[in-house]
Amino acid sequence: MRKNIAAGNWKMFKDAASANELFEKLIATEIPENVITVIAPPFIYLKEFVQKASSKDRFLIAAQNCHHATEGAYTGEVSAMMLKSINIPYVIIGHSERREQHAESNEMLKMKVLEALNYGLNPIFCCGEPLEIRKREEHISFVTKQITESLGTLNHDQISQIVIAYEPIWAIGTGETASPEQAQEMHEAIRNHISSLFTEEIANNMSILYGGSVKASNANEIFSKPDVDGGLVGGAALDADSFIKIINSFR
Repeated sequence: MRKNIAAGNWKMFKDAASANELFEKLIATEIPENVITVIAPPFIYLKEFVQKASSKDRFLIAAQNCHHATEGAYTGEVSAMMLKSINIPYVIIGHSERREQHAESNEMLKMKVLEALNYGLNPIFCCGEPLEIRKREEHISFVTKQITESLGTLNHDQISQIVIAYEPIWAIGTGETASPEQAQEMHEAIRNHISSLFTEEIANNMSILYGGSVKASNANEIFSKPDVDGGLVGGAALDADSFIKIINSFR
């Protein structure tokens, strides 16, 4: 059954004091029973936050990334095994900033997804197109290729653990936002593609999140679209009042 998910990606923001202040405000909030809230803070806060959230229903923690290897001489990296050992349930894989800034290919992301699944983590798999692809109207083929090359060989049990987050790269951190109609078009295309790769049942049960400048002012309209199951929220997740409004935006 599809879940409504409000996921906050804090990226590389917040020192310890401000991170804890924000987190305390969020976990003190009563969230709707039909919504799962996922917070992805910087790595150094993960263990503390997952312990604080352990008594809260539908309030879960995600890592922002993991390595494709279980362990080894990879200075500065964190593995899925390590995340599992501190009870982290979700991990973001393939965020556009990782793809662009760290040259993470579809093949590399396939390896990361498999490693995360091997340790029982639920990947939030990101996909999306840059502005030039959108302008050429090749956005659907571009995104479905990302999905095919990174997720296409999973078995039915594995793909059922995946959450997809669609990121129109041209709308991340720019103040631009895809219209609700543009978001629905791509989410529907992604769901149809998952159906063609796997089954209609798997596609209909998969949560697909929108990840392009979601704000309190537009979340309700975006989340009301039939194939949009929530958001992967960046900047607006760094303010408690704003993110709480987004959590309460599901119809």
